Amino acid sequence: QVQLVESGGGVVQAGGSLRLSCAASGRTFSTYAMAWFRQARGTEREFVAAITASGVNTFYADFVKGRVTIYRDIAKNTVYLHMNSLKPEDTAVYYCAEVKRGGDSYYYPRSYAYWGQGTQVTVSS
Repeated sequence: QVQLVESGGGVVQAGGSLRLSCAASGRTFSTYAMAWFRQARGTEREFVAAITASGVNTFYADFVKGRVTIYRDIAKNTVYLHMNSLKPEDTAVYYCAEVKRGGDSYYYPRSYAYWGQGTQVTVSS
C-alpha cells in the first residue's frame, strides 16, 4: 500500500516562502510521476505542479509559474514543492499525489491513485 505524507505547511506572510515535502513509501518511488494539488475552502481541488518519474520534466499551473518549483529526491523517496512570493490567494490545503497507471493527464485529480492527507498553507496579508 502506497503512503504519502506531506509536511512543511504553516502560516507565512505575503511575499514569504515555504517548502512542502511529501514522503512516499510502499513501492518503488522512482517509477511514477508525482504532483501537488491544492484545495481552498469551498473550491474544487486544483492542479499546482507535476513531475515525471525521472524528474526530468515538470509542469506547472499558470498561476504559480515563476513562483513554484517541484523536484524530487529519489534517494529519499520525497517530492518537494518550493513556493516563493506567496500570496493570500495561495491559502489552501496542499496535497501530494502519485499518478496511476493509464492516467491520461497530469492536470486532473482523476489521473492519480494515491493521495496524502494534506498540509495547510495560510498566507496572511
